[in-house]
Amino acid sequence: MAVANSLASIENGATRIEGTINGIGERAGNAALEEVAVAMYVRKDYYDAENNINMKETKKTSDMISDYAKMPVPHNKAVVGANAFAHESGIHQDGMLKNPQTYEILTPESVGAAKTSLPLGKLSGSHAVMDKLNEMGFSVDREAMKAIFPVFKDCADHTDIVSEEDLTRIMSQIHATNEVSA
Repeated sequence: MAVANSLASIENGATRIEGTINGIGERAGNAALEEVAVAMYVRKDYYDAENNINMKETKKTSDMISDYAKMPVPHNKAVVGANAFAHESGIHQDGMLKNPQTYEILTPESVGAAKTSLPLGKLSGSHAVMDKLNEMGFSVDREAMKAIFPVFKDCADHTDIVSEEDLTRIMSQIHATNEVSA
């Protein structure tokens, strides 16, 4: 609500708002500064207001405050949380691989985050698995995925996130049965 109130204030002519970083501020109810800054950046045409915030320092500043305050940033925190640019759902991963703007209105680099991640888990689809395997150096096409994907799903049912080591083991298992060459 604080972010919405701050943005409404800016929309109606306010030239100053109060904010916090990682929820650390003078009093409760202050807006998350990074969320206000991102809204102003993404919708600069609408808000027609300027600020002096260096967006590329957002993640670094959040991490620094987290370290000094010894208060971890929640993974689901907008803009700076570990999951802000992570997509595990198969439909999201497919959309991101086809066009990143499908699910990300701003790039991770614009706020100083490393990059979008597509963690592979039980909700992942074959497109993301195939993309990751090809990135790892395996030559995999849609036909090969018919043999690989069921083995991947079985692995994903027994772990939260399927690692590169898991994928290498899957490919070794598939190669050993001569269903797909790696």
